[in-house]
Amino acid sequence: MLDILLSSLGQVFTLSHLLYMMLGVIVGLIVGIIPGLGGIAGMSLLLPFLYGMDPSVALGMLMGLVAVIPTGDTFASVLLGIPGSSASQATVIDGFSLAKRGQAARALSSAFLSSMIGGLIGAVVLTGFILIARPLVLSFSSSELFMLTLLGLSMVAVLSGRDLFKGLAACGLGLLVGATGMAPATGEFRLNYGLDYLYDGLPLVVVGLGIFALPEIIDLLAQRGAIAGEPCRLGAGWRQGFRDVRRERGLVARCAGFGSLIGTIPGLAGSVVDWMTYGHAVQSAKDKSEFGKGDIRGVIAPESANNACACGAMVPTLLFGVPGSGSAAVFLGGLLLLGLQPGVGMIETHLDLTYTIIWSLALANILGAGLCLGLAGPVAGLTRVRFTILAPLITVLILFAAYQATRSTGDLIALAAVGAVGVLFKKAAWSRPAFLIGFVLAPGAETYFYQAVQFQGSAAFARPGVLIIGALILAVLFIPVLKSLWQQRRQTKEGGGTDAKAAAPVDKEQARLGGVDVLLLGGLLGLAAFAWSDVAGLSLLGSVFPKLAIAIMALGSLAEIARHAVRRPQWQRQTCREELVWLAGFCTLIATVLGLGFISTAALFCLTFLLGIARLKLWTAAGMAVGVVAFLVGMAHFLTLTYPSGVLDPWLFS
Repeated sequence: MLDILLSSLGQVFTLSHLLYMMLGVIVGLIVGIIPGLGGIAGMSLLLPFLYGMDPSVALGMLMGLVAVIPTGDTFASVLLGIPGSSASQATVIDGFSLAKRGQAARALSSAFLSSMIGGLIGAVVLTGFILIARPLVLSFSSSELFMLTLLGLSMVAVLSGRDLFKGLAACGLGLLVGATGMAPATGEFRLNYGLDYLYDGLPLVVVGLGIFALPEIIDLLAQRGAIAGEPCRLGAGWRQGFRDVRRERGLVARCAGFGSLIGTIPGLAGSVVDWMTYGHAVQSAKDKSEFGKGDIRGVIAPESANNACACGAMVPTLLFGVPGSGSAAVFLGGLLLLGLQPGVGMIETHLDLTYTIIWSLALANILGAGLCLGLAGPVAGLTRVRFTILAPLITVLILFAAYQATRSTGDLIALAAVGAVGVLFKKAAWSRPAFLIGFVLAPGAETYFYQAVQFQGSAAFARPGVLIIGALILAVLFIPVLKSLWQQRRQTKEGGGTDAKAAAPVDKEQARLGGVDVLLLGGLLGLAAFAWSDVAGLSLLGSVFPKLAIAIMALGSLAEIARHAVRRPQWQRQTCREELVWLAGFCTLIATVLGLGFISTAALFCLTFLLGIARLKLWTAAGMAVGVVAFLVGMAHFLTLTYPSGVLDPWLFS
């Protein structure tokens, strides 16, 4: 055994292995920085180069890419407010808020250091799991997987704070959108309203960009300032980020361990563990007031988990040939191209290559984090640039990332529709994470529920694992409530009536109601009635989950209305006229893309925006527009991507 460990370690430190691993790290960082590409696109780029390569060298290149994509995508999440991938959406909430407060370097340095530590912990966990994980992973049935999705949904109560009913309504909407398409139990199509694009549901990339990235861009354009509200002190930010990670080392260890374990369960990696660990950070914090406004713990928790999760996803991939994530699925194809058959044989006959993968993961995490830390200072300077200069470039990048989802024009239209919901949610302070959690977990929850009932019947929910996870769900839901009641009781004993009087203005503040709230509540109730009529004619198995989502959405909305009716809320002025103007402009841009062509519209949009709104010089604006065209043409070549052609693109770029 020791000989095998030393042999695999020697393979890792050969010159060829290190060079190809560094190549994988660099490609992974580039792919991670570009929003929307993620591990699947990056792995797909490298697969054609694997033919004829030595397996140990090729695995080094692949693992270098797998390890650093969750690290590199932090740049876009923190600096631009765009989720670099599905595994970095929770980072946007507090990371981008810190950047707008001039603390981008602090957020980046803490994110990269916690990612490196999480990746190393994940590699250690993977080493142990290679030997002991087989009976544990095989013991999980559909009923345990269903309960794990419920555990993820229970985080809505934590992330919604005191606006629980709004959070439930938003989560119900996410569940309903996630249930769009074919019912897994019966094959019936529901909620597609006759549109071919909706037969397979909405892509996660489109929903993530629409609910988070687009509202942030529109909000910054309405403010007409830089991303950061104050100058970013990069030197102090670096050191502060390191101190933050050191102070929160317990949170780093817990989230990394949790990410490693969840990563071993196929289909529950990525954004699921991201939101779970973010919810854990909120729940375990004594002071929750800064979450969503720029709390560094909201960056450290998900970033510690996502690299560890990438390591954990290798367990079912290597041991059972079952990919633990989308990028692991492409990695599985890479193993087959190299002549390696995943399964028990990876331990019996290729144990040296298995440990080469583990050591490569650990070393790539260190190299990737080091490169990102070196780039954090200069890249963080982007936050001081006027956003009107960055806006057209980021908008084109978002359109490109959204179109990557299914390479259909429906992706762009869906992006605008979800973006409109995101703008209203942001303006009215509704929980966008609650919506996204519902959307992400809906397909898995429905599938696992049907499988558990079909194969195990009522006994599915009496299994020990189900009962343990159920106890965790109850703890997540009720411990924060009991803790809050205990704190209020203690304050009442210590301060008497003074504290009670001081709390009165807070309740009064919570009872305010605005026009956007009324629009959202009315719209959700109308959508609930419309969706119910759509699924009413389906079979019981095909309609039960959408009806559950509709019920959650409607009950949350009605409870919020009842809460306001009881408290007689003060009317709060909520004007989003300027945001709606920018949203209308974005819809016009999409219509122009469909009419003239993607590349032509992108070039004209960047040029006119930079000249008319950003007020740049002609040669500067033209140079940036040419750079956008070069990027789009280059990505079309490397990804064999065909953009919407319109009437101009065939003439100019054929």
